[in-house]
Amino acid sequence: MNNARKFTDKLARGETCLGTAITLADPGICEALCPEYDFFWIDTEHTALSLEHLRGHFMAVKGSDAAALVRVPWNDPVLIKPVLDLGADGIIVPMVSTAEDVSRAVAACQYPPQGIRGFGPLRPLNYGRRDASQFCDEANESIIVVIQIEQVEAVENIEEILAVPGLTSIAFGPQDLAASFGYRTQPQHPEVLAAVKTVVEKAQQANIPVGISVGDDPDQLCQWADMGIQWLTMGTDATLLIRAAQDVSGKIRQHLQQQ
Repeated sequence: MNNARKFTDKLARGETCLGTAITLADPGICEALCPEYDFFWIDTEHTALSLEHLRGHFMAVKGSDAAALVRVPWNDPVLIKPVLDLGADGIIVPMVSTAEDVSRAVAACQYPPQGIRGFGPLRPLNYGRRDASQFCDEANESIIVVIQIEQVEAVENIEEILAVPGLTSIAFGPQDLAASFGYRTQPQHPEVLAAVKTVVEKAQQANIPVGISVGDDPDQLCQWADMGIQWLTMGTDATLLIRAAQDVSGKIRQHLQQQ
């Protein structure tokens, strides 16, 4: 929870936070990248990562300043509860379209009476060494709840969505948002960008920070930042690995061809 507070404190100060999506199982990836990033977007919606893999990644970021945010496959308390019990700093819920969806996500992340989260943490409770009542209070205050804006309906309902108590942040899924508008694989389409601008403006008025999960092109990432998006998920561990490999090998091959 300390890393959760570090992340939200940075956002509250108006800082731009940088991270990447984790899709690979080896916890050494998070351990190696912790000094470079403010957060990790650990994806269980589109990957084969298991709860066991998540635990390894959470252990790897312990002692760092990087928050571990987990995108669950769906807005379901059954999926959210074990992720939190393993020690996630926050939950990212995909395909949220209404205020009612947001309320369900928030409730799944909070202990009663505020929510419906069942009690059973182990690592977050330091294996029973912490006071349980105090832990529940701190967890309710600190757990990061992010919902993804990926549908036209979510854009239409954005004011109601932003008004739900307990919501920490919203994040764009630009590819799915573009597809919802009828412009599949065109997140830079003017109509999509206009919707993004509207949502960002509404979020700023509500004092809710905005994030995004996109590719690793620095120029496009800077454009998203210029639009007011405050935390940037820059590609994935795999795509960054490929990008670095291509950059180094490309320069060497170019040098050899010039000889």
